[in-house]
Amino acid sequence: MDEGAAGYPLRFAGLDFVARPSGALWWPARRVLAVADLHLGRSQRYARRGGALLPPYEVADTLDRLAAEIDALDPARVISLGDGFDDGPAMREIGNEARDRLDRLAQGRDWIWIAGNHDPEPAAPLSAHSLPGRSMAEIPGTPTFRHIAASGPDISGHLHPVVRLAGRNWRCFALGAGHLILPAFGTYTGGLAVTARPFRALMPQGLAICCAGRMFAVPI
Repeated sequence: MDEGAAGYPLRFAGLDFVARPSGALWWPARRVLAVADLHLGRSQRYARRGGALLPPYEVADTLDRLAAEIDALDPARVISLGDGFDDGPAMREIGNEARDRLDRLAQGRDWIWIAGNHDPEPAAPLSAHSLPGRSMAEIPGTPTFRHIAASGPDISGHLHPVVRLAGRNWRCFALGAGHLILPAFGTYTGGLAVTARPFRALMPQGLAICCAGRMFAVPI
C-alpha cells in the first residue's frame, strides 16, 4: 500500500496519526510531534570510550531533520520518546551551538524529554542542564507515551525497528493492536528487525510502515 510522500495515515487507539517519512509521528488533532531515539552525542560517547571514531556531525544532522519537521508542521508540543541523548555525559557536553539550536526549536512549544535507558537523568528544566522544556518518566493517557513498550495502548521507541526488503534494511514504524513503536530518528542509530523476538512478543501481527520517499506498509 502506497500512501505517498507526505506521510502514511494510520489509526491507533481510536485516534488518527500520520507516520512521516523522516521517522517522526504527527498527531494532527493535538498538534503533537513525537520522535524517538535521537541519541544526540553518540559520536562523542564512542570517542570517549575508545570506540570507533565517527565523524562528529550527527548532532547537527539530526537537529536539521528535526527542524525540517517542526518548520513543516508547527507543532504545539514536541515529545522526545527517550534516549534523546546517547548518555548522561553527552547530554551535559552537548555544546553551545546545539543548545542554542534546541532553544530556538522549542521556543513557543511544550517540549518534553521522556527518560530513556541511555539518558535516565532529567534533561530539563533549564536550571539543570540549560536545555529547554521539561522532563517526564512517561506521559500517561490513551495512548501513553513512553520509552519502552509496556501495557498498551502506548507509543514508544527503544527497539529501533527495521524491516529487510529487497536486500536492504528500511527504518519503519511497527504498528500492532496495542503498541506503536517509532523508528530511531538519530543519524547514528542501528536497527532491530521486526521479526526479532521482542517484536513478536509485543505484536504477533501488525504492520511495518517503511520510511521512504513514498511510504509503504508490509505485514509483520
